[in-house]
Amino acid sequence: MTGQQRVDGRTARSERTRTAIVDAHLQLIGEGDLRPTADRIAKTAGVSLRALWSHFADMEALFTASGKRVLEVRDAAHKPIAADLPLPERIDAYCKQRARLLEQIGPTAKAAAIKEPFSETLRRYRRMHVKRVRDELAELFADEVKDDDELLDALTAVSMWPTWSTWRENMDLPVNAARARLARTITSLLAGPPRS
Repeated sequence: MTGQQRVDGRTARSERTRTAIVDAHLQLIGEGDLRPTADRIAKTAGVSLRALWSHFADMEALFTASGKRVLEVRDAAHKPIAADLPLPERIDAYCKQRARLLEQIGPTAKAAAIKEPFSETLRRYRRMHVKRVRDELAELFADEVKDDDELLDALTAVSMWPTWSTWRENMDLPVNAARARLARTITSLLAGPPRS
């Protein structure tokens, strides 16, 4: 075995370990452990605590890697909606996709909300996510929104996890009912009175 092969093998093992740690972190969150400890993450990943800390300097570094993975999964699941569809079809397609994505990110959104006040990394990911949703709405409903930042802010806010969580968890609505509320709200906002 050459020196290069040994280096490549170590790099591959290191990447597998990092991936296993991130997978374990997100798995525990998905199972309802919203504040998994480093020890639980290491055990779930099948690695030592020392290995975890050799790959991640601190929990912020792990949050960064996990947040990146969540965004990658979200991006892979996101399908662009044609902006030239009739408005009712755009609203329906947007709400169906948004409901699916919000259900997908639910556990990580809840876990992030607990630690977000103490984590610049999580706050940065939240801002990035809000910007992505806002940009999508601005593009999809460009003809209706035009340059109305107030309308765009309202559409963005209603499309985010806190609103979805209120419908799903605090009001105990099933997914279809929550999606119907989202569609009704977006339809009302887009059909609202023009600015004075």
